[in-house]
Order: sequence, then structure tokens, then C-alpha cells
Amino acid sequence: MAFLTDLDRTYTTPEDICAHVGDEYARFMGAIVPPVFQNSLFVRPNAGNGVEDAGYVYTRASNPTIDIAERKIAALEGGEGALCFASGMGAISSAIMHFARAGGHIVLVDSAYGCTLGLIRDYLSKRFAVEFTNVNGSSVEEIENAIRPNTTLIYLESPSSMLFRMQDIEQIARIARERGIGTIMDNSYSTPLYQQPLKYGIDIVCHTASKYLGGHSDIVAGALASRDRDIITSIQDYERAWFGNNMDPHAASMLIRGIRTLPVRLPQHSANAEKVVRFLESDPRIIKVNYPGSATYGQNDLFHKYMKRASGLLSFIPKGTEEQIRAFCARLRYFQNGVSWGGFESLCVTSGVLDTTPEIGRKAFVVRMHIGLENVDTLIDDISQALEVLPKV
Repeated sequence: MAFLTDLDRTYTTPEDICAHVGDEYARFMGAIVPPVFQNSLFVRPNAGNGVEDAGYVYTRASNPTIDIAERKIAALEGGEGALCFASGMGAISSAIMHFARAGGHIVLVDSAYGCTLGLIRDYLSKRFAVEFTNVNGSSVEEIENAIRPNTTLIYLESPSSMLFRMQDIEQIARIARERGIGTIMDNSYSTPLYQQPLKYGIDIVCHTASKYLGGHSDIVAGALASRDRDIITSIQDYERAWFGNNMDPHAASMLIRGIRTLPVRLPQHSANAEKVVRFLESDPRIIKVNYPGSATYGQNDLFHKYMKRASGLLSFIPKGTEEQIRAFCARLRYFQNGVSWGGFESLCVTSGVLDTTPEIGRKAFVVRMHIGLENVDTLIDDISQALEVLPKV
């Protein structure tokens, strides 16, 4: 099982956890980088030969390399255990299925990741008659009023995709516990370095580990963590084992490598993004910037309550038509057009996501940027020249 050990608990700072938790040098003959157990099967010793059974049977269920990544993530999140998956949706869908019941009801924020919304709206709803209610998430009262007698899960994402709305996770978790309702939160944006939802009562935290935890745009991976050992055991034995979506050992080794440098990489993403945000907010062609922690962010009370810092992902509403906004994105030279984020590279996308903003009194297209590790002045110069296609003030 991927639970923390007494040895893991000797490391208390994020930097030390990332560097050393789970590595157990003595166990692996002093290797500073633990070996990759790239095998499917673990044979058990014959009775009476004096060899200790390590407890591994089949990599679809568990694997020593995967365990190391899981123990690092559990320690970072302040959980008791964690599980790694073949993708972020593998983690998210397994967590949701743990709480979902046929004929039950789910409350979820309406600006969560699109595939998460689709899983509930287009699959669970149609196949298993799971009811759902979309909420903005900004109001605790709205979420409380959405609860029904058959509600089994409240699904949060704070800050949420594209629009970066936050939820008061402590209050929502309290309401859910009082009613026996499970809670899940996607923490991919913040990572456990900047936010730890488990400490505020959330049952399961999910990550698309392809993003900041991996950090190099070379793996597809997911993870979840919980303070409840029974939840970890149940998902490992049922949803993960039966759905067959365990992480590959080689991907786990690359995830471990990424986690080791997370305390160095993430602050640089943040520092670059903060400078880009100040530049955008100073340009009259930008109507609104969505970035937690910014002076103009509308939920700074929640930001200061829950988050240590915002990461490298932001969005904004520029002036202009849809055609002009798409032309802005196409004119960028250093920002690649790509749907993921969290790697070393800067990205820019715009889509059909709309935001109603009081500044213009109508729905407007949102541009999302991930600010990478390039020279920030180069990135700002690139944005500046691309803004020339937008209407002059």
C-alpha cells in the first residue's frame, strides 16, 4: 500500500520531501536514484526459504517505483497515502466513481476541467442515471442549496479551469461532512506547494500529474491523495485495479524526477506570470485579467486564506472580435498553441469558453496563457507585438 512510513515522516519541508521521501537508499543498495522496476510480475518466495515477501504481486496493483512517487505526493499533500494513475482523468474518474452511485446526485463547479464535466454530464448521467447540479462555486450558500437527499459527492476545482474561480473549501467540506457527502478537489493548478485542501477537510485531492508535478511535458500521469486510509485502500483495490489504470513504472520514475525539482521550477513560473499579469493589467486593450493573487482578483479573501501563491497559469479578456483575438494568438512567436500546461514551455489558447464581465456587460472570449520558464522580458515583448492586431484605444 502507498501509505506513509515512519521514515517518510522525518522529512517535514516541501524541499526535503521532494528530494528524499520514499527513496530508502538502503533498500535499493545505496542508489541515489531508485531503480525502475519495469516488470509486470513479482514472484513470491517458496515457503520456508527464509526470504521476506515484499508484498508485490502485479504492477497493475502496485509496484515499488510507483510507490515512491505516491509517498512523495502523499507527504506533500499532508495525506496518509496516495495513488498514481496512467492519466489525470484516470485519477479523477476513479475518485468520482468511488463516491458515485446509480440514481445519486453530484454537485460540481461549472468551470471545472471539461473532461470532468463530460464524465458526469455525458456518461454517468446517461448510463447510470446520476443526477448533477452545476454551480458557479463562488457562494457556499449556492452549493449548500444545491444539495439533495441523494447527493453523494461535491466536486470542486479551486482555482477552476480557464476562469480561475475559487471556492471556500473549508466551509464546503464542513457542510459535506455533516451530511455524509464525499468531497473531491482538483489541485493541479496550485500543487501541494501552494495549497493543501486535505488540511481543510477535503476527502480526496486529485492531480493531473502531467502538469507541474511532472513539469517537463514528457509524461501523461495522474495522482490522488487522501488522509483517509480506507479511501486509498478501496480505490487501489477496486477502481484502480479493476479499471486497469495504474501508472507505468517508467512514467513513475520520470514523475519522481519532476517532483524533485518542483520547489525550484514552480516559483519561477509564478515570478514570470506575476510580471506578465502586471503588464497585461497596464494595457488598455485588456479588459480583464483572471489571476489569483492579483490586485484586481475578485476573490482575494479566499486566495489569502488557502493559497501561498498563484502559479503560472492565467487568462484574460482582450478587446476585439473573435477573429482579432484568434489573430493575436496566431501572431505570438514564443508562445506555442497547445491545450496542456505546466511544462517548461509557454502556451496560449483561446476557445469557446465565455466569461460574463461587468466591464463590457456581455460574454467575451477568454485567452488562456501558461507562462513558462523562458526569459520573461522575451515573453512580454512577444505579447506586446501580438497585441498590435487588437483595436487601438
